[in-house]
Amino acid sequence: MNKKTAYYGLFLLIIGAALLMRLVQLDLRPLHHDEANQAVKFGELLERGEYRYDPIEHHGPSLYYCSLPFAWISSGTSFTALSEKTIRMVPAVFGVGIILLLLLLKEGFSRSAIAFAGIFAAISPVMVFYSRFYIQETLLVFFLLGIIASAWRYHVKRKWGWAAATGFFCGMMYATKETCIIAFGALGLALLLARLMEKEGKFEKPRLSHVLALLGSGLFSSFLLFSSFFKNPQGILDSVLSFQSYFNKAGDPGFHVYPWHYYLKMLSFSQFENGPIWTEAFILLLALIGCVAVFLPRAQGEANPLFLRFICFFTLLSTAVYSLIPYKTPWNMLPFYLGILLMAGNGAAFILKANKTLLYRAAVCLVLCIGIFHLLIQSHRANFRYQADVRNPYVYAHTSMDFLNLIERINDLARHHPEEKNMLIKVITTPEEAWPLPWYLRGFSRVGYWQASGEAGELQSVPVIIASIDKIKKPGFDLQDSHQTEFYGLRPEVLLALHIRKDLWERFLESRRRP
Repeated sequence: MNKKTAYYGLFLLIIGAALLMRLVQLDLRPLHHDEANQAVKFGELLERGEYRYDPIEHHGPSLYYCSLPFAWISSGTSFTALSEKTIRMVPAVFGVGIILLLLLLKEGFSRSAIAFAGIFAAISPVMVFYSRFYIQETLLVFFLLGIIASAWRYHVKRKWGWAAATGFFCGMMYATKETCIIAFGALGLALLLARLMEKEGKFEKPRLSHVLALLGSGLFSSFLLFSSFFKNPQGILDSVLSFQSYFNKAGDPGFHVYPWHYYLKMLSFSQFENGPIWTEAFILLLALIGCVAVFLPRAQGEANPLFLRFICFFTLLSTAVYSLIPYKTPWNMLPFYLGILLMAGNGAAFILKANKTLLYRAAVCLVLCIGIFHLLIQSHRANFRYQADVRNPYVYAHTSMDFLNLIERINDLARHHPEEKNMLIKVITTPEEAWPLPWYLRGFSRVGYWQASGEAGELQSVPVIIASIDKIKKPGFDLQDSHQTEFYGLRPEVLLALHIRKDLWERFLESRRRP
């Protein structure tokens, strides 16, 4: 077996591991409220073919349009038939696609560096966790790597197609999330710094036709989605105006404000209460070594020094910018963590080749295997044991597992109500505490949402009422004589009260008493 065959064979194993980690038991964890919000927004597109870009919420349209093929295959155009597995399949597949795109970095990175970066991307706890999360971030990282990979292929080949591909990925990244401008700025400045360090070689200007191909494909792909396939031209303008809203959020982050070291601390060492220790310091250390190696003479081997320094500068710049922005959520780290993974791959390859003696390489391989195995254990723990546990650092204001008991109870009650899924349900709570109920109650035809009990009308005859704790303490909210009350966890320290009309409750209890 030659080296090339072994290399691609290894990559197939990496892809297999990535698929296994991302696709198994995708419905194990309840939907986060952000996931549910995105899913309901997608439901409008799926069932009615309607989409209008919202410059205030939901981010860009690419997630929804990329979800359509998955939904069509699994459930046609029925939003009710849509499942958690189906919608989470979208980021999972794009998460595996990130690893495939690494193959395009050949001649920029060494084969061993690409292989190690692929391993780290496949099993990194944070990468796996958010590849099973129905939000924009994994798609954002996929398109970011698509820009880097296709731009690099253009640099090597100078082909029109690679220029167009670079533009396409730029357009798709713009159509994914507004934070793309951070990556665009970091990419541009990183390229400038890498060029300034280059002592030899002249800058070869791209042909005008190639520049036009890049701009044309980028503008077309983004405008096509923002305009809802030209049904809503206002969406194009709104995509530009949206930056004012997101700049305001960055400057006024509310309860999402965290210190500059929030991401790095989370990655290097996290432990909550009596939970396990979480750390991806192994990757961070290798990334640091990889960054140092790009400035060492003769350390690059078969890799390209310009490309290595470009990735290094991008990683440092994007990490700094994301760290300095006060508004922080764990998934926002993924774009700069892509650079860290690439540099970690370079660092692993560097230390492996630093000395050719058999004993040295055996020792390095042993250390690398231990580190990889430790990452694998943490990834399994994060996604299959602590998938919604507050002791998991990647679980951020997540829906409690107890919430699924609430949904199960409502479905059980519906089976004992004469109208079944047409049973009236009134939800009285704030919008923040209503999610992810709209997703989980999508199969019920008569569900209403109010923020105050006085707005919801008569309550004593309503079969099922869901209310937040602060609402049931308000004057006039007295259901003790007409309803049985249960309490379920929504999120950490947040409870919902389920009020069940007593005749329905008795029918439900009677069904449980029967042999």
